[in-house]
Amino acid sequence: MDPALRHGRLSLAVSFFVQGVLFALLVTRIPGIQDHYGVSNALLPLFLAAVPVLAGVGSVLSERLVRSIRPSVVLRWIQPVVSLALLGVAGGDELWHLAAALAVFGLSVGGLDASMNMLGVSLQQAYGRSIMLGFHAAYSLGGIAGASLAWAGAHWELSLALLYGAVAAVLVPAALAASRFYLDRQGGRDAGPEAAALPGHASALPASAPFSMKPLIPLCLVMTCAYIGDSTVANWSAKYLQDVLGSSEQLATVPYNVYMVTTLLGRTVGDLGVRRFGAVAVVRAGTLLAAAGFAVVAAAPGAWVGMLGFTFLGFGLCVIVPQTFAAAGRQASESYGPGASDAAVARLNIFNYVGFLVGSPMVGALGDAWNYRGAMLVPMVLVLVTLLYARSFGTEATRYGGDHERPRTADVGRGSNGL
Repeated sequence: MDPALRHGRLSLAVSFFVQGVLFALLVTRIPGIQDHYGVSNALLPLFLAAVPVLAGVGSVLSERLVRSIRPSVVLRWIQPVVSLALLGVAGGDELWHLAAALAVFGLSVGGLDASMNMLGVSLQQAYGRSIMLGFHAAYSLGGIAGASLAWAGAHWELSLALLYGAVAAVLVPAALAASRFYLDRQGGRDAGPEAAALPGHASALPASAPFSMKPLIPLCLVMTCAYIGDSTVANWSAKYLQDVLGSSEQLATVPYNVYMVTTLLGRTVGDLGVRRFGAVAVVRAGTLLAAAGFAVVAAAPGAWVGMLGFTFLGFGLCVIVPQTFAAAGRQASESYGPGASDAAVARLNIFNYVGFLVGSPMVGALGDAWNYRGAMLVPMVLVLVTLLYARSFGTEATRYGGDHERPRTADVGRGSNGL
């Protein structure tokens, strides 16, 4: 295998890890940020909702940007902006300081998510086998590390500026060093015209080329439903365990940690499952497991059974999002050529934030109007929608060989104009 591919894969995994750390440091220290700025409970949801809205805008802008600038270059320079925006969140005193920092964070994180997944999809197509779940496993590992750092900062009563500054001082140089080895369809290194490109890939989609989202609508729906499920766990697992299942306050913090760990484990081994059984089978299995998790949570007689349900959810939901990105890139490449993959990923990424915005308020409103056990059944039904569109994730396992892969391989990333 070309060493450049291995280096590109490792460097991109570093970027996913760094992003996981940074995002976790923001969301897990929201109470501290609220106290620092004196944000009222009524105003806080507006600040929090602005981040995914602006991230969607950032994802749209990234699609336009990569028409003239390689995704590897976008990613290289936008990741430090996310870190600096996080420092801005910690370094202000007035509400407008917080609003400005969160605006920059939201816009930049949308472009970051989109460009990371663009590179991940193109690398998977170059490999000719599933590696996308591994990148998202690095993100999950980063999320666990970031949450742990946030806990340590709160435990030792470190200021937000000190905590965020120390993390940025380590992660920004690491991400910039790794970015020297990014690879994309036009050659990820910034060494000039001699930079190596992913073999067999053409330049980016011309601005005038037609591109329709209609074939990708099923995947957009799947992405939205998956993030509705994810945001339900992130925002309601602790409250559900404590208020509905009668756990202690300390025990109520456990389900999300369990969910994150099982997400990491599932993604770590998920690529092996896709290579052996195919993307369709893995997505179907993940969907059924996630639905079973919501059912167990809704029917749980006590806290420990509820945590078992959240464990199922982690193993189930973790495979859907990475495979949705991979499927969108493959479909766009087959229909419009390899360069269309980047546009498809950027547009699909918007529905990540749609699901995040819809999920938590929807469950909260249903819980208040009905009951929280019943509310947990709604994301269960929505996740099951994935079964209707499972065929969109590719054909059944296709056997083909290559210099770096065994003959028995699931066709998860290769388009007709690709490798």
